[in-house]
Amino acid sequence: MSDTNDRPETTDAASPQAASLHAPVARLLRPLVRLFVARGITFPALTNLLRELYVNVAEYDFALAGKEQTDSRVSLLTGIHRKEVRRLRGAGAPVSQVPGVVSRTSRIIARWVAAPEFTDGQGRPLPLPRVAEEDGPSFEALVAGVTRDVRPRAVLDEWLDRGLVVLDDQGRVVLLEGAYLPRGGSEPQLYYFGRNLHDHVAAAVENIMGEAPRFLERAVHYDGLSQPLAERLEARAREIAMDALRQANAEAHEACIDDPGGAHRWNFGIYVFREETSPASTPPATAANA
Repeated sequence: MSDTNDRPETTDAASPQAASLHAPVARLLRPLVRLFVARGITFPALTNLLRELYVNVAEYDFALAGKEQTDSRVSLLTGIHRKEVRRLRGAGAPVSQVPGVVSRTSRIIARWVAAPEFTDGQGRPLPLPRVAEEDGPSFEALVAGVTRDVRPRAVLDEWLDRGLVVLDDQGRVVLLEGAYLPRGGSEPQLYYFGRNLHDHVAAAVENIMGEAPRFLERAVHYDGLSQPLAERLEARAREIAMDALRQANAEAHEACIDDPGGAHRWNFGIYVFREETSPASTPPATAANA
């Protein structure tokens, strides 16, 4: 005889609101599933992770003010058996820790491309001598202005090895454009993969669940294009995006100088995407801004 107390409190019948999410969620998850399969995250492993997240979100994000969040209510919200809920509860909300190398590198690069003393008249990062010449800018001064826990020489060696910088014929340190984009499944790339997708999805979810859109979450998209035009638009979009990111970083860097600090964080992100679609799904050239 089964214990009815261990059955989930929900049914398989989806509400109209839930059903309306099926198609967009399937489209959202498809590239992630491609990554999971490519990197060996199996369906059972993903199911275990989702089960933990469902319980965690229900426990912490849907608690009622002044009331204890019970196993029964978490089971009702998630459709997960109360035995499983009891086992999984109490783990604490997931903590997203910034890897030390990511935090240090991003802060140094952000200063290099934002601070007036380290950029030229067009806002481009200057080639820097390793050591200060009189009172001029240097790589040593750049690093020391961010952290004194690591020697500038150690940072330079690490960056040379990672291909973030090169030395020019005068021995100056030159920041490469590739430094803006970690690659190869490295720890920095995977960190920003999770952070940036989280913030983009979180902004969109807040806009859906709130009474009025709270965050800017827009895109310009054209369908039915030739390959040359799509490639040209992608290249131009990259230029526009980098200009916007540099300007935002410069203004934020200057504003932070006098900011007392606090518990808030801010993220300004841009993405550019292009793909070849199947003939059946390719309409004539159309534009949209949504």
